[in-house]
Amino acid sequence: MTVTTSRTFRSGNSQAIKLPREVAFPDGTEVTIVRSGEVMTIYPTKPPLSEMIERLFSLPGPDSIEVRDTGQIPERPAL
Repeated sequence: MTVTTSRTFRSGNSQAIKLPREVAFPDGTEVTIVRSGEVMTIYPTKPPLSEMIERLFSLPGPDSIEVRDTGQIPERPAL
């Protein structure tokens, strides 16, 4: 776990904090901020489900599909 310090400053009407390089997110990353008392947790916002599905469909398909054995499954005694 990386631990670092920084200071708050004013940016217009908002309070801001500079994230040092070792803990910074890539530029343009949307983040969620959760405050619980004195503790703030900042993490990247999860993309909406529709965007994740779109990304999955854009992935290339497999070269081939393995065919299962057509053998019979043995009967098991009921519990």
